[in-house]
Amino acid sequence: MQMPDFLRIEASGAVLLKLRVHPGAKRSAVNGTFGDALKLDLQAPPVDGKANAALLKFLAGKLTLPKTALSLKSGECSRDKVIRIEGRSADEITKLLDI
Repeated sequence: MQMPDFLRIEASGAVLLKLRVHPGAKRSAVNGTFGDALKLDLQAPPVDGKANAALLKFLAGKLTLPKTALSLKSGECSRDKVIRIEGRSADEITKLLDI
């Protein structure tokens, strides 16, 4: 199986997940792809870092990982974000996110 464009694997084994985030949505959900990124609707508003915190909490829940296993690598003030995930393979991530 070919790895999707929105996933990359670091030399350390951690997976990088490229996202296009839509904050202030009616509900939080994975919503297909947007170019070479995974599109994610997020219920939290883009105010005072609340969306970033909610994003990490949402992904940790979907991937059944502690929040400490995820970190925001880039895109703190942007809709385009890269999340670093430790403890799951790329295949596991695609299955758990229903991609």
